[in-house]
Amino acid sequence: MKKLLPLLILTFYAFSVCGQKAKQQKSSPFVLGEIHTLQSKVLGEKRILNIYLPDGYNPNDTIKYPVIYLLDGSADEDFIHIVGLVQYNSFEWINRVPKSIVVGIATVDRRRDFTFPTTIEADKKQYPTTGHSDKFIDFLGTELQPYINQKFKTTQAKTLIGQSLGGLVATEILLKKPTLFSKYIIVSPSLWWDNGSLLNKDSNILNAAFKQQTDVYIGVGKEGLTPTAIPRVMEVDANLLADKIRATKSKNVNVLFDYLPQEDHATIMHQAVSNAFRQLDSISKTAKE
Repeated sequence: MKKLLPLLILTFYAFSVCGQKAKQQKSSPFVLGEIHTLQSKVLGEKRILNIYLPDGYNPNDTIKYPVIYLLDGSADEDFIHIVGLVQYNSFEWINRVPKSIVVGIATVDRRRDFTFPTTIEADKKQYPTTGHSDKFIDFLGTELQPYINQKFKTTQAKTLIGQSLGGLVATEILLKKPTLFSKYIIVSPSLWWDNGSLLNKDSNILNAAFKQQTDVYIGVGKEGLTPTAIPRVMEVDANLLADKIRATKSKNVNVLFDYLPQEDHATIMHQAVSNAFRQLDSISKTAKE
């Protein structure tokens, strides 16, 4: 028994030390941003906003930041990897993007929010909630942007990022209310909606009198035919959109078209946004020279 006593004491001491280390190594949450809930009168529902604030953001100093608005901005959609691109490109040794606030707009009903009314009867029956992008656009301009400007320290620089149907509504905003944002990153836009009718839309952005400095990036992969009764080619539609905006008589509008043949509709988003940041930065630096 006397021989066992030192061994028992040593064993107790070992368990005690391990227990103390376990207590000292408690995990803590990794916080990427803030989650806000905005009650929308326009949409008649609550909308979830995932918000990333750049490193060094201090509500008590005088520094203001541009805002990047991201459609499909749920945590399980595009929010996390787009925030990563923004953070990476805003490192001072890279400096392609200024330190920015990112507002991810969580999805509720993409077909409802991102499409305008269609004349295609089959689409009306298959997707009965479609056709209310006008309300969503109103929400962006009259509720969301004022909310963000009130809650955070923002500049007038506003970027919109949208892909697929998100790219469709981003294009609709560009043509109908172009001053709502100053930069547009439009990726694989679903311009096939309503048999491409949006491509025939006239716009103030095409007029010589359009004064706001506006930069537009349009990216598309090797995506092929659209799932419509009358087949369209997404690459062709994206090219037509770029040509349409290039035809503007305004000297304040820049258009970049980017074809990414190694990407498809599922893989294009990350690479296209990375390219957009680089190419839009090049435009900005050229303008300053």
